[in-house]
Amino acid sequence: MLKGQLPNTGRGLAAHPGSPPTNNGQGPEKSPVLPLNLPAQISNEDPQAKATPFTPKPPTRPRLERALSLDEKAWRRRRFQTSHEDLAARSGASPSRGSLQDEVPRAPTHTDSPPCLSTSLQEIPTSRRAQGSAGGSPNSWGHCISGMIGTSLDLLHRDGALAGSPSRLPAVGQKVASNSLRSADRVDSVQTDCKSRLQSRLFRAHGSLGPGRPPSPLACDAKSFSLLAPIRAKDVRSRSYLEGSLLASGALMGAEELARYFPDRNMALFVATWNMQGQKELPPNLDELLLPAEADYAQDLYVVGVQEGCSDRREWETRLQETLGPHYVTLYSAAHGALYMSVLIRRDLIWFCSEVESSTVTTRIVSHIKTKGALGVSFTFFGTSFLFITSHFTSGDGKVSERLLDYSRTVQGLALPKSVPDTSPFRSDAADVTTRFDGVFWFGDFNFRLSGGRVAVEAILKQDLGEKVSALLQHDQLTQEMKKGSIFKGFQEPDIHFLPSYKFDIGKDSYDTTSKQRTPSYTDRVMYRSRHKGDICPIKYSSCPGIKTSDHRPVYGLFRVKVRPGRDNIPLAAGKFDRELYLIGIKRRISKEIQRQQALKNQHSSTICTVS
Repeated sequence: MLKGQLPNTGRGLAAHPGSPPTNNGQGPEKSPVLPLNLPAQISNEDPQAKATPFTPKPPTRPRLERALSLDEKAWRRRRFQTSHEDLAARSGASPSRGSLQDEVPRAPTHTDSPPCLSTSLQEIPTSRRAQGSAGGSPNSWGHCISGMIGTSLDLLHRDGALAGSPSRLPAVGQKVASNSLRSADRVDSVQTDCKSRLQSRLFRAHGSLGPGRPPSPLACDAKSFSLLAPIRAKDVRSRSYLEGSLLASGALMGAEELARYFPDRNMALFVATWNMQGQKELPPNLDELLLPAEADYAQDLYVVGVQEGCSDRREWETRLQETLGPHYVTLYSAAHGALYMSVLIRRDLIWFCSEVESSTVTTRIVSHIKTKGALGVSFTFFGTSFLFITSHFTSGDGKVSERLLDYSRTVQGLALPKSVPDTSPFRSDAADVTTRFDGVFWFGDFNFRLSGGRVAVEAILKQDLGEKVSALLQHDQLTQEMKKGSIFKGFQEPDIHFLPSYKFDIGKDSYDTTSKQRTPSYTDRVMYRSRHKGDICPIKYSSCPGIKTSDHRPVYGLFRVKVRPGRDNIPLAAGKFDRELYLIGIKRRISKEIQRQQALKNQHSSTICTVS
């Protein structure tokens, strides 16, 4: 038996992994609270008093979880110092390290390791991690407090790196025991008071939180897990900036907000035009049109113009919303007879648009159905004003002068802008609507044909793609008129690398095989004009040969447009969008996904294996 009697608590004894090694059969270092004189050997009469040898295991590598969950886990398995150990640490003496625990032993970290795993202010550092394998030090608590100021992710990486290093524990004698182990896992009132004082001190150190509210881990570090930029309280309280200032702090349309969403000040724009020939049947899928395979990412703004649109305009707009999905909202849609235009924008960007305005021009007045004319839509995005025009000019191979007249009526008749101010009024011309905006996109069925006749055009179409496109454009009426300066003054067109978009047999890839034998032509075009040189850069200009429900193929263009900061003193749309259309589009996507999964399930369940 032991010479020094230990209190009989009915619990077995085991050596603590942090106990110092035996020294020539002597007991451990004397505790400042309860000194014991332990014998060099333990009697064989009490086999339970023998300590079982063990092999220390290194701690597992911590996982990168949310900071709050890490704090909660660390708090639950935290071991606090007893009052005796705390007093010993303050006095500079080594506390008793002969306490035994049932938990899995841990390897102490290096002396230069961070004392805490996380920087959350809810966490109280432990003396064991701060002390390592040596005794406590008077500055252990101070080291833990200072260790919590670092970055949480950095500490996680460093702690994980240390955990992978080999652990070195002092050898533990099998004949070492201490009666202080009975109270090793207890937290007395002194330790609780110390913990509460330190915790309240840490809470008050956090400036944005009250003394009675536990701080959020996301508020401790600016580099948090959230993608939303933090908003300082003083910026919310500030009312000092002048309305309409370009450089104002907190301005909705100012440079700060623009830099958050577009650091390079370039927006991705999609513009498409399609003559639907009044067909009621819509394509089963619009991905080829709105989400072309050449584009790795979806665009920021979609503008789609339609001529001779289908009878159910609402169904067409629903299909657009359904295809782009819940990431986009319909900012505006308008119609002028059979001319439709839809503007869809990323839902994050609806707050930076002015009110959307529209205007129309009819070029065929005698017609009851407005199939010929123009529809214009304009708005300001941040500080850049945009005008989008979709037109349907007079048809006919030889009616070039009529088409030029349609153009003149349109630029003079569109009454835009209305209430949204012009960004550069000194550059505007009252007789030309296209001069009143920073960026203008004019697209539609202009009906300009390829001169020379059907036979000459078919002969060119038999050549290689690169050669025949350049040869065809030499016969293009629109290209010839633009060189003369009689139409689309100041406009440009991206380079054409696709076949004529008109006129096809419906559902086929062959050009008109009817008795009329119409000449294939580039009737569907996209033009652009920029008030500032180089602000609009074309990326892709192509057609959609897979959409065959009309005698026209859709034509689209991808652009990069420079956006400038603006002022808040303009009529804002304030997040306005077509909510009903948005909900219908989401429900369509959900129902189609359910139907697809059900079809796959039925296909698997209907498979029958037969044995012959």
